[in-house]
Amino acid sequence: MHPSEVLFQGKHKPVSIPVCDHYAGSEKLMRKSIALQQELGPVFDITLDCEDGASAGNEEAHARLVAALIASDDNRFGRIGARVHDLNHPAFEQDVAIICAGAATRLAYLVVPKVEGVADVTRALKLINQHAKQAGRDKLPVHVLIETHGALEEVHAIAALPQVECLSFGIMDFVSAHYGAVPGTAMRSPGQFTHPLVVRAKLEIAAASHAHGKVPSHNVTTEIKDISVVASDATRAASEFGYTRMWSIHPDQIRPVTKALSPRGSEVNEAVAILTAAQAMQWGPIQHNGKLHDRASYRYYWAILQRAQASGMPLPESSGSLL
Repeated sequence: MHPSEVLFQGKHKPVSIPVCDHYAGSEKLMRKSIALQQELGPVFDITLDCEDGASAGNEEAHARLVAALIASDDNRFGRIGARVHDLNHPAFEQDVAIICAGAATRLAYLVVPKVEGVADVTRALKLINQHAKQAGRDKLPVHVLIETHGALEEVHAIAALPQVECLSFGIMDFVSAHYGAVPGTAMRSPGQFTHPLVVRAKLEIAAASHAHGKVPSHNVTTEIKDISVVASDATRAASEFGYTRMWSIHPDQIRPVTKALSPRGSEVNEAVAILTAAQAMQWGPIQHNGKLHDRASYRYYWAILQRAQASGMPLPESSGSLL
């Protein structure tokens, strides 16, 4: 039997999407990002940004540009999403209506920012579903930015919503919401990994995501010249905080983020060996290199394979029946 039929009975099957989410706002940067995705393949997602990308008064034209780019033949892999304005902004419904009407069937996801809690997400989903259904798309995946006190307080309820695929941490808005009580140094390293209130937020988001089989996406690294900072942030986000996806805001950040959050080749090979032996035993317990493995560890190694596949890593031929 296929692992997904056996290993997740009664449990949330984890979502598997690329580990890097690259944001682009201006037309020049959006087109450049799409060209890079064509070159590298679907190893990273692109989020075309209406919230910060559209200048005041130009919201409608910007949304139409976003829709046109997503609907175009340049979107070869179907891994381009869009961030709309927040629910209380006059352009929110306009963004949703234009992007869904023009590109619903090619859209990877919509990102909803600045929600104050589960009620806001529910309202947003209702409107998104209305416009997506009119355009022939059912249950469009939605990513939610957790960047307010209210959203953090209700993060488990938000993660439990079936249509929500990913939770992203908006560190800058979150720190700013403390009105100076949290220092600006907590927006970047090393403070972002040590300040107790920021650490708590990151852990709550990651825990809620994993409890419901969703993807936790780590906040942006504002340092764009020193790539070692990006790589270090991504490594810490993954190894210390359980994040399986991270933002990029510059093309040079994509490769270090993808590398840091992708499994190591040795992990992939071990996962294939263990899962192949387990499949041969009808998913009963096995021994591998002197260690006992059962369905708990099989779920772990299957997730490793899913992340490797989403990251575009080369996989052994023997992994075909496992994916």
